[in-house]
Amino acid sequence: MSLQCGIVGLPNVGKSTLFNCLSNAKAQAANFPFCTIEPNVGVITVPDERLNDLAKLVSPQKIIPTTIEIVDIAGLVKGASKGEGLGNQFLGNIRNTDAIIHVLRCFDNDNVIHVDGSVNPIRDKEIIDAELQLKDLDSVEKKLQKVSRAAKTGDKDAVKAETILLKYKVHFEEGKSARSIDVSETDKEHVADLFLLTAKPVMYVCNVDEASVANGNKYVQLVKENVANENAEVLIISAEIESEITQLETYEERMLFLNDLGLTESGVSKLIKSAYKLLNLITYFTAGVVEVRAWTITDGTKAPGAAGVIHTDFERGFIKAETIAFEDYKKYESESGCREAGALRMEGKEYLVKDGDVLHFKFNV
Repeated sequence: MSLQCGIVGLPNVGKSTLFNCLSNAKAQAANFPFCTIEPNVGVITVPDERLNDLAKLVSPQKIIPTTIEIVDIAGLVKGASKGEGLGNQFLGNIRNTDAIIHVLRCFDNDNVIHVDGSVNPIRDKEIIDAELQLKDLDSVEKKLQKVSRAAKTGDKDAVKAETILLKYKVHFEEGKSARSIDVSETDKEHVADLFLLTAKPVMYVCNVDEASVANGNKYVQLVKENVANENAEVLIISAEIESEITQLETYEERMLFLNDLGLTESGVSKLIKSAYKLLNLITYFTAGVVEVRAWTITDGTKAPGAAGVIHTDFERGFIKAETIAFEDYKKYESESGCREAGALRMEGKEYLVKDGDVLHFKFNV
């Protein structure tokens, strides 16, 4: 699946540093490499301890993790919504992503100049929010002009669409994002074709100093209070620490370094996992002597659709899916052990695949 998270942020907030740390993810977790498709796009494997657990039980020839794409989006200036600077490119890049990772500077350092002269993560957030909201407002107003003309003729669908579009227009004019609007899922279909930038799920990454990496600081608290109504995750990371971790040679050295800071895993690892969840993705596994592999699907996918991720023939000729919950596989230590214990189930076309399922598909084409 080619779903993408875009990293956004103002200059000197640590956005590019974090992206560069992601490019060295291999240095932070064994068997989790990074490769570049374009200068600002990284295909990053998702750390998953379950994959390693399965591999220990099966001893396969290959271990293949699942991946997500992270895009480093640059070029924002005030006025981007009007095309100033690299505005059109910046907004176009965001439109092509499925979720947003918004990096905010939450540290004081006189040696790192802030583009606006002082550290204020709420102001920084509002600058980017405002540009995205203005672009969405422009999209809504353009559609509203067409819909309103049709509404005047008595077209019932157009009248309904006009009501919804006007609600979005007011919402944006009040400086709010589409993700916080009180509109039913059915009504959201009236703006689906606009691919609103502020409707995308968002995660806020607070870039802090070393002293604040475990528990945050006053800036982090301000961010949490500000985004409380957005249903968004707030992640605390120190880009400086992540850069230091990439310089360490062994896994043991990295873990010792983290433990000294009161941490159990790197910020990059947490960021990748959180980005995966932000995209509403889950993982299922296939396990055999040739390979143990993680596969990515959207949460809510039925068994035939999950099979289709492997090959379209699997979906087209789907018969059933032999299904074992990961915890059962780990408990009984093999497929045969699960079968003997009654932990292997046969699931049909309506089965919603769960995160961690170990599947073997039966099909006939």
